[in-house]
Parts: sequence; structure tokens; C-alpha cells
Amino acid sequence: MTTLAHTRAELAAARPKAGRTAVVMTMGALHEGHRQLIRTAREQNDHVLVTIFVNPLQFGPGEDFDRYPRTLDTDLEVCRAEGADLVFAPDRDEMYPGGEPQVRVQAGPLGTILEGASRPGHFDGVLTVVAKLLLLARVNRAYFGEKDYQQLTLVKRMVRDLEIPTEIVGVPTVREPDGLALSSRNRYLTAEQRQSALALSRALREGATRTDAECARAVALKILQDSTGVDLDYLAVTGTDLGPAPRSGPARMLVAARVGTTRLIDNVRLLLGTAA
Repeated sequence: MTTLAHTRAELAAARPKAGRTAVVMTMGALHEGHRQLIRTAREQNDHVLVTIFVNPLQFGPGEDFDRYPRTLDTDLEVCRAEGADLVFAPDRDEMYPGGEPQVRVQAGPLGTILEGASRPGHFDGVLTVVAKLLLLARVNRAYFGEKDYQQLTLVKRMVRDLEIPTEIVGVPTVREPDGLALSSRNRYLTAEQRQSALALSRALREGATRTDAECARAVALKILQDSTGVDLDYLAVTGTDLGPAPRSGPARMLVAARVGTTRLIDNVRLLLGTAA
């Protein structure tokens, strides 16, 4: 049975009192990627909490806050099917009583590159709501998808820097059979745009076959530049901590682009300096 809580008091009353508890934080519009997060949390813990909240702090001017899908009834069905014990779905006033918070978490230098450069203040909003939810939920573990790799990296850094006693677990990106990374924003794509969007995963997949950072980026960049309907924002090869890419060892290639009016992100693991 899945319990639904809308208020802090309801959350506190329903929160498990014993056993290992995990949280999966979402903005709703749940898809197979979210299902995989919940399944993984279910397999590794005694209790699973899912949060559903469209966080206004992480949307910039002109972004899609108002049109972001709100599908609570369908989302609850997904949570029940995957065995979530508790769903916390607060409204805006419950999360931010008295209006937007005056004190916020600042993402620091790592929050100003890549997504942060294109969406100033985005990660301040993400980390603020994540910190609030971790404090409200009081869980042992929190599960985040690797598709939002910069977000995952920043949440890990915040938890470490602020001594928040929660283990952050990354879960591999879930993809459609044709390679497109699952995202709630994919529903905005027309059939033609969806075909164009496949260039992102195709470029990353081809780049990941190279063991030199510059070569990997060049191969991926050519695919993106030769693709119609893809407006590239950035393509970067970094270390696993989003610092400079190493000469050898694990690394990451990250991409962001607009397809039509929809902004998509994706990333892939690289292994540099050795056979892939």
C-alpha cells in the first residue's frame, strides 16, 4: 500500500520509524527512468519514499515551469506499481511557506559551468529543494539518475560539504530502444523532432569509442553539426568530477541541445588512454 502525504505533518506521521529508508526525488510525469530509480531503491532498502514537486526555484525566465506536466494521479499509479511505501506531494506553499526562501544553497563554481552557464541560478534552486527534502524526509539514501550528471555530482558535493547524513546513489541512464535518453520533456517533441533528437545519443555513443578526449569530442561534434534540427548548446569532455578530463582513466562526455523548443541533455562515460 502506498500512502500519500501532502503536508509536512502527514509526511512526519507516515515516515517509517525503523529500517533503511530511501528517497527518489522527482518533479512528476514519471517514466521508465523514474521506475528504475524506484525499483533500485526498493531492492536495496526496507522503505521507499517518492517526492513529487515541480520546483519553481530551478526554472529560469522563459523556461517551461507553467507547461511542465502535472500528472499526479498517473504518477501515483506508477509509485504503487513499483512498491513505493510513501509519496510526498506538497504544493508550493507547503514547500515554501511565506514565499520563496530568503536563504538558499549556493552551488558554487561547479554550478556555473555547462548547465549552470546556460541556466544561471538553476542549480541553486535544485540544491535548495534537495536539501529541504532531505531534511524533511530524514532518509538513509537518495537515488538520482545519471542522465542529470551535473545535478548528481553537485548533490554529492553538497551532501559532503554540508555533512548531510544521506548516501547519494547514482543510477545509470535509462534509454529507449533507439538510444534516446528518457526524459519528461521528450513528450514535447514531434515525431520529426524526436528523430532529430537521436543525434545526441548517437554522437555520444560514437564518441565513447575513442580513447582520446579531443578525438572523442571531435567525432561527436561532427555528428551533431551534420544533424538537422539540432541547435547545440554545449559538448564537453570532463573528468568524472566535472573537472578537466584526465589523460587516462574514466571521464564523462556531456551534451545539451535544443530540438525545436525543447532543451535536452545527455551524457556518457568515457574511458581515456586505453582500449574502450
